[in-house]
Amino acid sequence: MVSTFPTSHSVDLSQIRLAIRSLQPQLVEWRRHLHQRPELGFKEQLTAQLIAQKLQEWGIEHQTGIAQTGIVATIPSNRPGPVLAIRADMDALPVQEENDVPYRSLHDGLMHACGHDGHTAIALGTAYYLSQHRDDFAGTVKIIFQPAEEGPGGAKPMVEAGVLKNPDVDAIIGLHLWNNLPLGTVGVRSGALMAAVECFDCSILGKGGHGAMPHQTVDSVVVSAQIVNALQTIVARNVDPIDSAVVTVGELHAGTAHNVIAGTARMSGTVRYFNPKFEGYFGKRLEQVIAGVCHSQGASYELDYWHLYPPVINDVKIAELVRSIASEVIESPVGIVPECQTMGGEDMAFFLQAVPGCYFFLGSANPTKDLAYPHHHPRFDFDETALGMGVEIFVRCVEKFCR
Repeated sequence: MVSTFPTSHSVDLSQIRLAIRSLQPQLVEWRRHLHQRPELGFKEQLTAQLIAQKLQEWGIEHQTGIAQTGIVATIPSNRPGPVLAIRADMDALPVQEENDVPYRSLHDGLMHACGHDGHTAIALGTAYYLSQHRDDFAGTVKIIFQPAEEGPGGAKPMVEAGVLKNPDVDAIIGLHLWNNLPLGTVGVRSGALMAAVECFDCSILGKGGHGAMPHQTVDSVVVSAQIVNALQTIVARNVDPIDSAVVTVGELHAGTAHNVIAGTARMSGTVRYFNPKFEGYFGKRLEQVIAGVCHSQGASYELDYWHLYPPVINDVKIAELVRSIASEVIESPVGIVPECQTMGGEDMAFFLQAVPGCYFFLGSANPTKDLAYPHHHPRFDFDETALGMGVEIFVRCVEKFCR
């Protein structure tokens, strides 16, 4: 977390080229414009309009309306070469913003509480710079503005719509502004960076009755309590300690009065893991546990279990490309954080299943400016200095990969 890193440190911006440093005011302006107009997944109409308007102004070929609100910009160079894709997500969250800033959300109950406004601004800045410097790289760059990362997921439908084709993408990169790391750091690693996300809803069906006469009932609360405890043994006793996994029950609802034994209880939760070998395992094991407890208590159950996102797995070569570029751009006492991982999920995973690539974290927290609240917090915000750093890293990746 942020607190484990220095709360004050110098960040050397001398490696960011002048042309990109001169873009910084525009990057901030675009980001704040978007921050004031947050939109949920597949409803990013205003966001898409701004992106399309800018791309048209700059003479960049682009397609709109992909997977409803997605956009793909294509920037060919003046020389033949490989195709590199850059991905940025656009959607916001159903969070009421509590920041007292001039650019706070104008949409009640909605907020860019995860930094996607910054991702979009960085991608726009990258598109503009590359369109003005087509002699500096070979091949083609495709910039993918993706809807609905926060759910239900826009990456998979964009892949299915062919955004990685015509021309065929050789590799893809993307970044996440990351308030778990301070400004002046990059978290990049090969292999698993983020976890698979699976979810479940379960209803426990017992028999209700009077709180003073439990022998006449099957108490769904007691059954649920045993299930919640038993589910924790899946990771503790069924998963190799070398592997990381999480089973969390996040919701449990039952009962209507203090003297009524609830006949029905409902719980919801999530499962996370890094190792792809666990695909299909947790759903079966979770149901075995629930069925066993219910059978022992005379209850029954209804279970809905589904897979949301696979794990984010970075390619070794592309991760090394990003790491080498980041080490050139980021000059601070902390610098590169090679073992940065999180059990959070990301549908960038679907792009990485289709082509080799790398997703990485760009440190954006600055505790000295009170910019260190965690993602999805109603006071989330980040140090906008990271915007220009993101553009520089993307541009250098293009120049090194497409040569």
